[in-house]
Amino acid sequence: MSSAVIRVRDLGKQYRIGTHGPSYKTLRDRIASGLRFRRPSADKPVADRFWAVRNVNFDIPEGEIVGVIGRNGAGKSTLLKLISRITEPTEGEIELAGRVRSLLEVGTGFHPELTGRENIFMNGAILGMTRAEIVSKFDAIVEFAEVEKFIDTPVKHYSSGMYLRLAFAVAAHLEPEILIVDEVLAVGDAAFQKKCLGKMNEVSRQGRTVLFVSHNMVAVENLCSRGIMMDHGQIVFDGPVRDAIAMYLAGSDSEPGQDLRESSARRAGTGEARITRYEIIGLEGTLVRAGDPFTIRLHYECRQRVKTPVFCVSILTRSTLPLFTIFTKDLDYQIDEISADGFIDLQIHSPNFLAGSYILHLGITDAVESGWKDHVTDGAELEIAEADVYGSGKLRGASFGVLFYNCTWSLTSSPATLVASTSSGKN
Repeated sequence: MSSAVIRVRDLGKQYRIGTHGPSYKTLRDRIASGLRFRRPSADKPVADRFWAVRNVNFDIPEGEIVGVIGRNGAGKSTLLKLISRITEPTEGEIELAGRVRSLLEVGTGFHPELTGRENIFMNGAILGMTRAEIVSKFDAIVEFAEVEKFIDTPVKHYSSGMYLRLAFAVAAHLEPEILIVDEVLAVGDAAFQKKCLGKMNEVSRQGRTVLFVSHNMVAVENLCSRGIMMDHGQIVFDGPVRDAIAMYLAGSDSEPGQDLRESSARRAGTGEARITRYEIIGLEGTLVRAGDPFTIRLHYECRQRVKTPVFCVSILTRSTLPLFTIFTKDLDYQIDEISADGFIDLQIHSPNFLAGSYILHLGITDAVESGWKDHVTDGAELEIAEADVYGSGKLRGASFGVLFYNCTWSLTSSPATLVASTSSGKN
């Protein structure tokens, strides 16, 4: 076997779709078919076959974090299931050097009737760990998952968030040589996602290998150095993560933006006009780097004519601290009326947001009445990727705050101080 921790050669997985026997019929169908004369036929429903994964080859060395990206149906999850030994390949081979731990869906590997404590020990045993090894990791797992109060409760009573926190904590802390994480992290809140990404970085620094699937390109770029892009079950690119993301964004033919029509939990207004969708448009498609200009595009629908409409965008931190709010009227941008569906762009030319995840509040009101036609306070987000905002060769992230400014340092020293310093140096 080569020095690679994961070695994949000519891997393929084929599935059957369609029917192989009599299809299900309702009582009405059976009665109708009994009254009709049907010519005997030798033709029977034939199942179609398709390759979910085909001709996949790659090597991954120890300690590398690899992002696997692609559109829905590209074969990403099937690939991870094959590597995790959850499903058997139709052709090809996979060689793994070490224990594998996968987190492919909420509660993977958990028994619902067992408590959180019992599931931790069961999963450790499956990985071949001794009881002493599991005990040494137990407190760290519980602390990371934040489920100490419920650790002796059967996990079938856990919320999806508790399930996920414990599942990830178990996967990351039981020291597998290979950690595989699918889009499952998307169901966690922003704070938990950040915590998990930090843990995966830590796992990598310890010499372990991580395979990470996500549609969050900011997370993929911040976490991974290498990107594998898949399309129709095959690898179409394998190289630097930035290049992989650029190819993914350039080739996306899906409707851009985020649909807000189902976001009704935290939405107010008369409904005369509604924001249906928003887009974030940066210099690299949907990827926005700190300091780069970007556009927030609001798509709206009119249910009735609105005179002198006023549009509003607010950007807040994850803790809902308002950072910036702008109305169209603030810039003396006047709109006489809207009576048909359309969109409006807010172009932010010199943003000073550091990397991080922000909340957007979006609204439509009018210049005469004070009430909202529509006010969305749930479901809209802005992701900012790290960048060298100061030109120093160093990336600045959210740990340094949320804002940066174009500024300079200037030191002025008195002559006395300089003389004293020089004299001290001679002695």
